[in-house]
Amino acid sequence: MDAISGSTWLWIGFSVFILLMLSLDLGLFNRKAHTIRYREAWIWSGVWITLAMVFASLVFHYQSKQRGLEFLTGYLIELSLSVDNLFVFLLIFSFFKVPSKYQHRVLFWGVVGALVMRLTMIFVGASLINRFNWIIYIFGAFLVYTGIKMFKQEDTDIQPDQNPVVRFVTRFLPLTHEYEDKKFFTKVEGKRTGTLLLLVLIVVEVTDLIFAVDSIPAIFAITTNTFIVYTSNVFAILGLRSMYFLLAGVVEKFHYLRTGLAIVLTFIGLKMLVVALGVHVPIWISLVFVAVVLLGSVIASLLFAKESDSTIHVDLPPDFDLPLLEESPENSAEPVDAPDSVESDRPNEPPERSKVTHSESD
Repeated sequence: MDAISGSTWLWIGFSVFILLMLSLDLGLFNRKAHTIRYREAWIWSGVWITLAMVFASLVFHYQSKQRGLEFLTGYLIELSLSVDNLFVFLLIFSFFKVPSKYQHRVLFWGVVGALVMRLTMIFVGASLINRFNWIIYIFGAFLVYTGIKMFKQEDTDIQPDQNPVVRFVTRFLPLTHEYEDKKFFTKVEGKRTGTLLLLVLIVVEVTDLIFAVDSIPAIFAITTNTFIVYTSNVFAILGLRSMYFLLAGVVEKFHYLRTGLAIVLTFIGLKMLVVALGVHVPIWISLVFVAVVLLGSVIASLLFAKESDSTIHVDLPPDFDLPLLEESPENSAEPVDAPDSVESDRPNEPPERSKVTHSESD
């Protein structure tokens, strides 16, 4: 396997395209902090999915059918893992009571950090596989372990105030306990101080790093071509921001998605391990299996709905109205304010896994 797995011009061209899209996103369409409306989220989700499909067609045409199938399979896996991770972002924004008009800014810079971290992890992983071929079996065993663990783990617990990174940051970095518009830094008594929004961003970045530990080995089970690995990751991550605002109120409806992902991770982990026995699973079989399992988990979630005992209040746009989102008294709740303290207004017990409702933004 080549260290770069593609022409230098491919990497340069793709990187320029992504930087251009990110510049348009933050510099033109979202220059001013505002609440992402449901229609806007639909449009941007469609844009990123369409771009991913256009890119896939280019891979099919200019590289090969094999590479094209690898990209589609990797993209589907990464996108599904991203959707499952949306619930954790909901918990983070709920815990810190992040106003909806600032959530896009946090996710934008979170994505930028995620792109850098994942690019680093991909090149490190590719170099390790290239030098020590046997490490692919370690990745496979890790994915099987992760899949089995995901089967048993029903609840997603997150305690930002107990996170060691958060404790380290709050101990050594001066932080305010309130939001200062969309700023990550402010000045207090002439000293540069981080805002509560900066702490939220740090938590999001650390969370994504944890997610990457699962997703990077998963994509290497599909292909060791670093260009395909990175591009499938990029399109999935960039689409995640828009999908957050699109699915935030209904992500809890997909309660069987986690089971589907557990099956997928176990399957691709075994796929990596059986190579040692001389068994090679064709990429089209992997694509069909992944698509059927994930689609089946979504359909099962809608057909066999579960009720939750409690509610997570998330500040979402007032036009958020989906057939899947049940009407409830909580949906008309008043907007929440930023917490006066990061830790004082939250119990030490982990939040319960629950259905998500929204409060209308001004």
